[in-house]
Amino acid sequence: MAHFQNVFEELKWRGVVFDSTPGAAEVLASEKVTCYAGFDPTAKSLHIGNLVPIMGLVRMQRHGHSPIAIVGGGTGMIGDPSGRSEERQLLTPLHIEENVAGIRGQLERFLDFDSKSNRARLINNADWLLKTRLIEFLRDIGKHFTVNQMLGRESVRSRIDRDSGISYTEFSYMLLQAYDFLKLYEDHGCTFQMGGSDQWGNILGGVDLIRRVHGTLPQGDGPGANRAHGIVYPLITTAAGEKFGKSVGGAPTLDPNETSPYRLYQFFLNAADQDVVKYLKLFTLLEPPAIAEMEEAVRAEPKKREAQNRLAEEVTRMIHGTDGLDKARRVTHSLFGDDISALSASELEDVFADAPGGQVSRTGLEDGLTVQSLVVGQQVCKSGGEVRRLLAQGGLYLNGERIQDPQRRVTVDDFIDGQLLVLRRGAKNYHLVRLVE
Repeated sequence: MAHFQNVFEELKWRGVVFDSTPGAAEVLASEKVTCYAGFDPTAKSLHIGNLVPIMGLVRMQRHGHSPIAIVGGGTGMIGDPSGRSEERQLLTPLHIEENVAGIRGQLERFLDFDSKSNRARLINNADWLLKTRLIEFLRDIGKHFTVNQMLGRESVRSRIDRDSGISYTEFSYMLLQAYDFLKLYEDHGCTFQMGGSDQWGNILGGVDLIRRVHGTLPQGDGPGANRAHGIVYPLITTAAGEKFGKSVGGAPTLDPNETSPYRLYQFFLNAADQDVVKYLKLFTLLEPPAIAEMEEAVRAEPKKREAQNRLAEEVTRMIHGTDGLDKARRVTHSLFGDDISALSASELEDVFADAPGGQVSRTGLEDGLTVQSLVVGQQVCKSGGEVRRLLAQGGLYLNGERIQDPQRRVTVDDFIDGQLLVLRRGAKNYHLVRLVE
């Protein structure tokens, strides 16, 4: 942090300021503020795309500001239309409550909730939204918004242009988010809101609501008179133009039971050279000299992938702790060091979840099964002749061991934990074989 005068300067350098309200930079340079970011409880786990707002709060706290993480137990019952082309499926209160609990535990890994000077707070907007009376809300809050203004929001306009349209339920979302900002301003002195660029309209709605209810500050009508401010992040995309975090099966999550430390580690280890420095700035606490060193490593010796290794280590440690990082490294080293037998069956299931697979029966092993018969039966090779040619080239492996004899017997002892066996053809073509009764 010694390299930055204030948090806004750091956020700019890290490339996470897409837009901000007039005067926001000046306030952050001269005052200690309370700021918040919201997290939608549509699932029990946050995903890696949420790292952008999480790290925004982390950096605010490290610069002495006080962060609030809002978990939308109330707004989650409505659903944010931003960035969506179709109506969200409404969740039950119990489902939302379970999701809120999961998200709370994940946020506690990043933010300091015990600091004596600027502790983080975790607040559920259900605390006030579920108690709000409709008529009072319309009189006190709704009167400050015009339908013309609401129709001008991109999240609404894009939906109106579609046949599916937008329900009044989701249309009202921006009023609820603005009301959140007002409540946090009044109850906790919160003057900053942070979010993605798709939240810009909603954030401005909250800034404007606070101004309408409480007026401007004494210094007049200039930018510094705003009582509240907002900062939004850009949409993070890969060098290929894809939205960050999207992969086959969806975005990796921060829950180790859904996305193991190994898979998270591999996700960042596979970052493209064009993306890795950007990700180091976005998702780690590394200072400019360390990132400059990694940038030079990418330029000078990209094949070593030093920057990708550093990125994977920093993010995995931050999310899953040292134990999670150690596990990810161990699995990685065992896999790529051809020491597959050192892994457990559950670890193999995780590592090869996307690999093709098949099964053999215990009876089939007792009747006698050769490597050649297994490989052909599993359709790893089409014929015995193809198996023998592959063996001659040194390209067939069983649990990481290079096979030389096509008539080598396969026994129960070859199955790790008595459950799984891994065939590999060439450098990267894996096939998982399960033992069944």
